[in-house]
Amino acid sequence: MASRPLTPEIRRIEIDVDDPAPVAPGAHIDVRLTIAGERDRRSYSIVDAVDDGRRIALSVYTSPVSRGGAAVMNALAPGDRLELTQPLNDFPLRPGADRYVLIAGGVGITALVGMASSLRSRGADYRLLYAGRSRPLMAYVDELRDTHGDRLSLHVRDEATSLSIPDLVAGIDPGTEVYVCGPIRLMDAIRREWMRQNRPIADLRMETFGNSGWFDAQEFTVRIPATGVEARVRPNQSMLEALEAAGADMMWDCRKGECGLCEVRVLGLEGDIDHRDVFYSERQKDARSKMCCCVSRVVAPAGRDAVVEIVTS
Repeated sequence: MASRPLTPEIRRIEIDVDDPAPVAPGAHIDVRLTIAGERDRRSYSIVDAVDDGRRIALSVYTSPVSRGGAAVMNALAPGDRLELTQPLNDFPLRPGADRYVLIAGGVGITALVGMASSLRSRGADYRLLYAGRSRPLMAYVDELRDTHGDRLSLHVRDEATSLSIPDLVAGIDPGTEVYVCGPIRLMDAIRREWMRQNRPIADLRMETFGNSGWFDAQEFTVRIPATGVEARVRPNQSMLEALEAAGADMMWDCRKGECGLCEVRVLGLEGDIDHRDVFYSERQKDARSKMCCCVSRVVAPAGRDAVVEIVTS
């Protein structure tokens, strides 16, 4: 195992795998960690792999509202052992498209590094667009430029070169498959514009990289009236985690807001829902009747308590 910082917020961790398996573009692993004395699971995109998957590289992002997994991963030392799955893939690269556009926001680049390398090795027609707040916070820029040359375009907010989403979507030719990984704001903006321009939804594929939302995470209360369960959800904790800790029997799978298995029905709401999933349509989100409790939250104006009452599946 080896690790090194890539940016002030992102650390690259390389892991030697005892039981290796092939790593396809878009793959991730789930890691079992002990966080605050409790066993939990975190998912990390595989940036690259060598020797048929015997060594894999991850990039770990430490957010201001990290739920503890990043601290555990960043504290790993050579010789430490991890319990991890074989490569899983909910974001596969589909072969055979006329063209490809890969769009990364922030640490979402980690899911697309391998895709871009695969497309290059196949001789595919592709572009890689990488957006970030500031160049010093953007990982792998030099490596990507060396590998992909003018197929890479950087869009940096503090350099006044931010992405224009309407122009981006309008400039994508028919027959192009688009893969997006990044913050929920970026993905929502691209999806809204994609639909507004009547583009084929099957050509747009997305993956979340974390628990980013439209609002800063607040503490809030969740109640299940049918069972009497009540939990206070901390800013660095998901509703799902708080309910599990309170003894609720919850269903879940991805814990990333993608599969919808953790769906809960909203009975009462004091505040508003900060939908952080990519599972629901805009119409479903606007209805405020359901939530993916693994990522979505409740917010309220300053001075008011945010409360949600739910029914579980």
